Amino acid sequence: MKIGFIVNDVRTEEPGYTTLRLAVSAINMGHEVYLMGVGDLAYDPDEHIRARGRTVPPRKYKSSESFLRDLLGPKGSVERITLDDLDVIFLRNDPSADAVARPWAASIGIQFGRLAMRRGVIVLNDPIGLAKAQSKMYFQLFPEEVRPATLITRDRDEIKAFAREQGTVVLKPVQGSGGQSVFLVRPEDVSNMNQMIDAVSRDGYVIAQEYLPEAEKGDTRLFLMNGQPLRHKGKYCAFRRVRTGGDMRSNIHAGGKLAKATITETELRVAEIVRPKLVEDGMFLVGLDIVGDKLMEINVFSPGGLGSAQKFEGVNFSRVVVDALERKTQYVDYYRRNFDNVDMATL
Repeated sequence: MKIGFIVNDVRTEEPGYTTLRLAVSAINMGHEVYLMGVGDLAYDPDEHIRARGRTVPPRKYKSSESFLRDLLGPKGSVERITLDDLDVIFLRNDPSADAVARPWAASIGIQFGRLAMRRGVIVLNDPIGLAKAQSKMYFQLFPEEVRPATLITRDRDEIKAFAREQGTVVLKPVQGSGGQSVFLVRPEDVSNMNQMIDAVSRDGYVIAQEYLPEAEKGDTRLFLMNGQPLRHKGKYCAFRRVRTGGDMRSNIHAGGKLAKATITETELRVAEIVRPKLVEDGMFLVGLDIVGDKLMEINVFSPGGLGSAQKFEGVNFSRVVVDALERKTQYVDYYRRNFDNVDMATL
């Protein structure tokens, strides 16, 4: 099997990233792996999609550190490959990471992914589904039962009125990730929240969201694969992110700490409620951020943390994901690709 991983920039990848863990598992299982940044893609005059893909000679890797060292060092090589010849293209770039510094790059992976689909390559997550999810407004398409009360606007007065009604709210940008420009607004802050609104609205619309008291304890990241909770050897692919100090954000980039997760019927019910929409949109690998019985976020672009789940559960979930990719390529052989990509994504 030939797998191409599209990331923001290969040179900014880090050993702990989920993409590299998946790449190492694939290589160790005997597959060809190529990594390419969104700036390495090209549409050639012969109408084929090509890219400058980084690869390494076949060998067994004990860690993603050694793999990355080889990939970027003398042992690695850059080949101009035809994406149409790949079996699977895994879109692992995060548009929000490029939205400000490289706006041209934010949607280019999706666009090239759609072109590659025409030649029969399996593209994951489905690029048409990802195009729907390019902002946090995608979240509002899921059932109200699993969402906090939410207002999306640029109007200050509307935001203040919503904050007064809710008591305590969270402000965050429609575009963005990693806990950047996220503010907790308590009742005593409402009369003096102009500065926070300005900071969040600088780059677009503001999300004002009901604050969930359970967030004091952090949140749970639960991975779904093929629309179902990712589980192997009786263990769920999940972990908890716990707040530290006075920072309301449990996001690791914002200083949160990791802990083992306990998956109960509450988390499984949330996963079951969102499953139909994720399957409809061809979302192969997804990370749900759950607080109590509500979702804080649905991560469909490059969901991370697979290594954290592996550490706490003692299970190689990366290999399970690659196993699923193998099955998809077998289905293509069996049925001569008589399925749409959106269907293939979650089979």
